[in-house]
Amino acid sequence: MSTSPADFNAQIIQEFRANEGRVGGTFEGVPLLLLHHTGAKSGERRINPLAYQGDGGRYVVFASKGGAPTNPAWYHNLRAQPNVTIEVGTDTIDVVAREATDEERERLYRTQAERVPQFAEYEKQTDRVIPVIVLTPTQTG
Repeated sequence: MSTSPADFNAQIIQEFRANEGRVGGTFEGVPLLLLHHTGAKSGERRINPLAYQGDGGRYVVFASKGGAPTNPAWYHNLRAQPNVTIEVGTDTIDVVAREATDEERERLYRTQAERVPQFAEYEKQTDRVIPVIVLTPTQTG
């Protein structure tokens, strides 16, 4: 595939926005959100499309990086600056990020692996524990 990761993400973002949060291809039927965050080192604004699951009014994302041995850059950015914005469908929502631990992390990851079996494969491909990030809206209603 000749498309760079940045170009691939740009195409997903464009399709997401053109279709009210829905995309086709590999991600057809998978709930996606757009995570707006700031580079911890660069200070640059970034956007990443991520698979998510809802959990009681919260949004849960997974730092799987396709089963790579390292965490994705966005994970480090959220740890440095947890107050971020997401796009879900046509809504833009301010959220605060925190890492799920212990039983909560296990429950959320298992649920995602059942819904999207590729996540079970990601877990098998790496020795690291894939971080699970809970995004909680800062305002309700």
